[in-house]
Amino acid sequence: MLGILAELRKLPRETEWAEFKHNRAEPDEIGEYLSALANAAALAGKVSAWLVWGLDDDTHEVIGTTFDPASVKVGNEELESWLLHLLSPKINFRFRVVRAEGGTVVLLEIGSAFHHPVQFKGTEFIRVGSYKKKLKDFPEKERELWRVFDLTPFEREVAAEDTAAEEVLRLLDYPAYFDLLSLPLPAGRDGILSALQADDLIAPGKAGRWNITQLGAVLFAKRLTDFRALTRKAVRVVLYKGESRVETVREQEGSKGYAAGFEGLIGLVTNLLPSNEVIGQALRKQVPMFPELAIRELVANAIIHQDFHLTGTGPMVEIFAGRMEITNPGLPLVQTDRFLDSPPRSRNEALASFMRRIGVCEERGSGVDKVVMQTERYQLPAPLFETTGEHTRAVLFAYREFREMDKADRIRACYLHACLRYVQRDFLTNASLRERFAVEEKNKAAVSRYIREAVEARMIRPVNEDAARKMMKYVPFWA
Repeated sequence: MLGILAELRKLPRETEWAEFKHNRAEPDEIGEYLSALANAAALAGKVSAWLVWGLDDDTHEVIGTTFDPASVKVGNEELESWLLHLLSPKINFRFRVVRAEGGTVVLLEIGSAFHHPVQFKGTEFIRVGSYKKKLKDFPEKERELWRVFDLTPFEREVAAEDTAAEEVLRLLDYPAYFDLLSLPLPAGRDGILSALQADDLIAPGKAGRWNITQLGAVLFAKRLTDFRALTRKAVRVVLYKGESRVETVREQEGSKGYAAGFEGLIGLVTNLLPSNEVIGQALRKQVPMFPELAIRELVANAIIHQDFHLTGTGPMVEIFAGRMEITNPGLPLVQTDRFLDSPPRSRNEALASFMRRIGVCEERGSGVDKVVMQTERYQLPAPLFETTGEHTRAVLFAYREFREMDKADRIRACYLHACLRYVQRDFLTNASLRERFAVEEKNKAAVSRYIREAVEARMIRPVNEDAARKMMKYVPFWA
């Protein structure tokens, strides 16, 4: 922090993204500055803005401050919590206290606005020079701000700006980059930096320094916590006892970027999974509860399709005695019941593209067809895809006998089987569903009842209602 303080003191004057104060710290005024400085940082292309107490306004000398953010309360609520509740959308900000020669200095680091202008108590503010103004009074700045939001995808935002070359190589796991792409490691630093720049993992900064992009950080960070906006984006894996979240057996959070750490993450998940005993012709063997390919696809989807602009939350894998839930921040761009057949749409196309290049995820589509195919191959209940508030969740279920499945399970299985057959230019039939669940032909009447349940639920429909019963074929409701 002393280094950042020294850089801020070198500024010739207050800027639109830096404000200096002595002691004045009214909570409402701080909230308005949070909005104004976050929006101004976005306009200036800065990762962060700064509100600093304890500096002389004119000379920038350290004069110390009596302001102590940790001791301030608004009503019965701590200042930081109170401010967060009144900001929309939520942004990252953090108070830091520095003991400097000349007195105590408090720095408020404010994350740049993204997607939408930041409001405080329903009002958007902006900096005009060194003055705080209402954004609505400056329509040209509002238009420019929206242009910035429209033109800058998350991956091209800056995670660390004006970084020395040696610091770039310290922060990023560059050997993993060359290893995953099967490229030889260049002999010199310039060759390494040039390759990283070619893939937009870094970009030239000022005076020979570099900006690490969010794409570079989220893929190849040695520690995601080194990048403020990514501290909560590590994948969390939780193993519970039984079927509820009451008792946690083990919890582990990843630390590396997604590309560098993906294989380790999948290894951790598969090692935590319970196994089922399968009796073969003469052997008993333990097999994982869920097929690894399905796990890989769903974890990759959670990483790729998350909304990085939802703060304070990241992808999560939860393992229970009889199911696994994989959750990511952000609502899907397509309806959950169309995951299997819809053309690919991704919030984070550069991230998805790179993950495809290293073979982590599907070249086309979401990989959900692979997941459904794997669950059918292992005769597992059909996976469930759902939304909860601001999140998307995929659920894999452990093996159950077909007769043990409830009506919702059977309807979902019929529907996804029909979807899978349809994208393969085929149809759901009594025979295909019997094969999917390894049901003997003598029980085809029961399978017909289950197909009828799905028809009545309007999840599938007959191709020709007048066909003979033995010739009936079915497609998804949307086909």
